[in-house]
Amino acid sequence: MNIQIFGKSKCFDTKKAERYFKERRIKYQLVDIMSKGLSKGEFGSICAAVGGYEKLIDEKSKAYESSTIKYLAYEEDKIEKLLETPAMFKTPIVRNGKQATIGYQPEVWKSWE
Repeated sequence: MNIQIFGKSKCFDTKKAERYFKERRIKYQLVDIMSKGLSKGEFGSICAAVGGYEKLIDEKSKAYESSTIKYLAYEEDKIEKLLETPAMFKTPIVRNGKQATIGYQPEVWKSWE
């Protein structure tokens, strides 16, 4: 198992995800999405696993409300804006190889063990 947790330091669900893997003594790599962001490769892999970039956007976030992403017509522009503004991602994004989840989903992670 090669677990990566992409999250925000102030996100409660990210902390719960960390605790889930710590309690089971499963090694994981924590990536602060706010400072490191996502590479295009990671982004593409996660989108393929979860079923599209739209599921990664947190429409309740302040960054989304103040962003122009909802007015952009082309997908490439929306993806570029999302990668530029990591505060718009729903977190945690937990990745295990080609599999990924968004949010706190221990029932899915259990099937990875």
